[in-house]
Parts: sequence; C-alpha cells; structure tokens
Amino acid sequence: MNFALSPLDIGIIVVSLVAVVAVGLWAARNQEKTARGYFLASGRLPWYIIGAAFVSTSVSSEQIVGTVGAAYKNGMGIANWEWWLVPTYGLLTLVFVPMWLRNRITTVPEFLARRFGPLCADIYSWVMLAAYVFVFMVPVLYSGTLALTDLTGWNFHVVLWGMVAVIALYTTKGGLSSVIWTDALQCVMLVGGGVVLFFLALGKVPGGWAAMEAARPDRFHLCLPANDPSAPFPGIVLATFGVFIFYSAGNQVMAQRILGARSTWDGLMGVLWAGVINLLRPLVTCFLGLIVFHWTNVMHAAPPLENQDQAFPFALKYLAPDWGLRGVILAGFLAAVMSATSALANSTATIFSLDVYRRMFHPDANDARLVRMGRIASPAALVLAALIAPSVAHLGGVFRYFQNGVTYLATPFISVMLLGLLWKRTNYQGALFGLIGGSAITLAMALGAPAVGISLHWLYLAAIAQVITMAGIVIVSLRTPPPAENLWRPFHWTPAVLRQYDDGVRRPWYQSVLLWWSVYIVVWVYLYWRFW
Repeated sequence: MNFALSPLDIGIIVVSLVAVVAVGLWAARNQEKTARGYFLASGRLPWYIIGAAFVSTSVSSEQIVGTVGAAYKNGMGIANWEWWLVPTYGLLTLVFVPMWLRNRITTVPEFLARRFGPLCADIYSWVMLAAYVFVFMVPVLYSGTLALTDLTGWNFHVVLWGMVAVIALYTTKGGLSSVIWTDALQCVMLVGGGVVLFFLALGKVPGGWAAMEAARPDRFHLCLPANDPSAPFPGIVLATFGVFIFYSAGNQVMAQRILGARSTWDGLMGVLWAGVINLLRPLVTCFLGLIVFHWTNVMHAAPPLENQDQAFPFALKYLAPDWGLRGVILAGFLAAVMSATSALANSTATIFSLDVYRRMFHPDANDARLVRMGRIASPAALVLAALIAPSVAHLGGVFRYFQNGVTYLATPFISVMLLGLLWKRTNYQGALFGLIGGSAITLAMALGAPAVGISLHWLYLAAIAQVITMAGIVIVSLRTPPPAENLWRPFHWTPAVLRQYDDGVRRPWYQSVLLWWSVYIVVWVYLYWRFW
C-alpha cells in the first residue's frame, strides 16, 4: 500500500535522521574514556532520560504494525501489552532497581557471577549474545525495513543497510551515552507524532471515541476471557512474574538504562516516568487500529481490510493529512527501529566486552582495550543481523519468530533471578538446574504441548514451565549445601532495603517516589475500571 511522500515529508525524515546522529555525537563529546563511561555513561543518567529511553527501547517496528493490526482485528484488549505495567514496574522498582544499584553491578551476568558463580554468568552471556542478534535484532531490522519499503516503495536493501550505517555511526562512537540520549529524542518523535496522528484520525470519526464505543462496545474491554487468542487476561497476570519482568529487569538491554542512573532515586523515578509515558503508548501502538476498524467496518468509508497488518499503512494513507504528518510518523517509525536496534547493539557490545572478553580471555584488559572491543562488537552485531534479516520471511513470520524466541529465553533466567534475590537458600547447583534444566523444561513445554494435542496460549505454557523450573531450583538447592553468606547477603532482598533506597538523602515532598507512584496507580486503576 504505497503512498506518495511530499518533499516536506522527505525533508522531515532527513532532518530527523540528522538530528539523531547529531545528538548521538554530541552526547559522546564529554564521555569519560573509561569502560564505565562507555558502557554505563559513567553513572550520570537522570531520571527523565532513563524513562524516555526505557520507552523508546521497548517499542519497535513489529510492535507498532502488529499491535495496530491486532487492535483492528481483536479490539482493545491488545492494550494490555502497554498498560499492564504497574505490577511489572512495581516489582522492578521494589526489588530489582534497589539491588542492582546498591551493589553497583554493571551487567546482569555480573549479578549471576557474584550471586552464584562464573558458569551461570557465562551461560547468560553466550545465550543472550546469540539472542540479541538472532532473536531480537534480526526481526526488528527485518520488520522495520519491510514496513518502510511497503509504505514508501523504497528498495529493501537500501533501507536496511542505510539504517545499519546510521545506527553504527553514533552507537559505536559514544556507547551508552549516545544510545540513551538518542533514545530520548526518538521517544519524543515516536510518541509525539503518534499521538498527533491518533487525534487527527479520531477527528474524522463523527462522534469521536464515544461513537466508536457505542457502535461496538464488545471491542472496548481490557480483561478478555482466559481462552482469548490475542491477550487472555489471566495469562497477562501470570506473565507479570515471568516474561514481562524478565524483559524489564533481567534483560541487559533494559537493565542497562537503570544501571547508568546517577542515583537510586533517579533509577526508581526513571521507571515511574516510563510508566507514565506508557499511559499514552496505546494511542500510538494500538488505538489507531480501532479507528481504522470503525472507518471500514462501521462507517463503510472503505472496504474492510484483507490483512490486519494493513491497518497502520491504511491510517497513514487515508487518515493522515498531507501537510507533513506522514513524514513525522515515518520519522517516528524509523526512530522505533533505530532505538531498539541501537540498544541491542550497545548491550551486545557491553556483555561481549565485560563478561566474555574480559572474564574469559583477558582478565587484565585495561579500559582502552575494553572500549575498543566494544566498538568492534557493536557494528559486527549490526552487520550480522542485517545479513540474516531477509531470511525471517522463511521462518514463520516476525511475530511467531519473536514471541517464541523470547518465551524460550525468559523462563529459566527469571526463575533463577527471582529466587536468587528473594530466597537466600538458592545456591549454585539450584541456579545451574534453573538455567540448564529450565531451558529443557521450557522447550519441552512449548514444543511438546502442541505435539500431544494440548492447545494453550504461550503465556500459559511459559507460566507452567516457570513453576516447574522454580520448584526444581528449590528442590536441588535444599538437597545440596547452602551458599556461603558472602554470596547471598549482598543480594538478599528484604523490605528494609526500601528504607535505604536514596542513601539517606532528604528530598522535598514533590520528589517523593511514593507520592508519584500513588498518583500513577490511581490513574491506572481508573483505566482498568473504565474499560474492564
């Protein structure tokens, strides 16, 4: 569904790309020439940058196209992927952020090494290095490039390699500083352009939101039945303690934004700010599909779509005005692709340099050598992913490819991390069972259930696998010697940790984390009450 771009649209896209590169190079100018400076921005990131980067990193091209299409087909329930964040972010804020920052860890593998042993860290490092390139980065590059070429008619390979070159330019130079500041700019572009498009499109519906809801009230519910194929609400709840918290806390790409915080307060407020921005995200990634459905199936202003994934390009072609908004939206779409990809490339470089190269090959490597290895690993990962990206079309499609991959990864890792933080008796042997045995359990569940005729949503399969894995960790840990106190004590979470979250700094009332979390929760509860 190609549509013409005006010179203004093209100019906006070009200016946005130049702005992203300029901000990335600007952020790198005063960076410390140390490994901590390159990989963690010297621990100087403020809360508002952390929150914006947290959002832009978690929104990618396949999510925008896929969720707009899913909302077109299934209704509002798909917004749970954006709004069901209070439990997940609450767990992240209460448990993970204080423990990460109090212990000044630089990577997730470092936590596993200090809590359990180097082999556990090595398993995470090698698995996630492969995952970031083959499971995360490949589908983002492929789907982003495919969507842009379908929308514009531009050459697939020119778009693909052009994006890789631009991303490598600033990511390689500035490390996390460049990545996170460009992420913040891209968050503004993505959310700002998407919200404008949503309201302009909604303005073309007589009666607006109320008319859409009155016409098909069955499509305006968040809490869908347990057997719903798109977003079963019980499955969403269970995923809070599995896939969702792994993606936000156990995933180096997301955790690295918090690990660079200038204080624990900035880390906590950064997560909260991300949650606030995410209240607007369905306007960008979901609700446009509701408008397109009303336009085609209720107003009959156009024939119903043959393919749900046509909903996003349909909105750009028929509901976006000609005065440059298409350029703004496509610039935001590019921003989603670039922010997710640059974050993955940066985290790949971080794990490779600090947890593979230094620990396994050169323990005495100085900062200059570690930074140099990071600057090699980052573009290498981008090039490898770009070479593989076109093959995704032959692997069952982007969404199945991505969802299955993340499900296999999340369960064993988050099982070990949760028990490692919450139960001091978790030991090295139990962690190894969780990582190795848990992977086998998850694969057996995901592949075996359909083979024997059991049809369950992947969220349920992941939850069952997680329960079995955690039970196995407990059994193995109890049947083997307990860990030494110096291993578990620094990472053992208790409620007392929360009283020390800001290192004794006294702040004015308007900077109270509890106050703003309370406001956020009230708004969130209202949304779920309103659209129950």
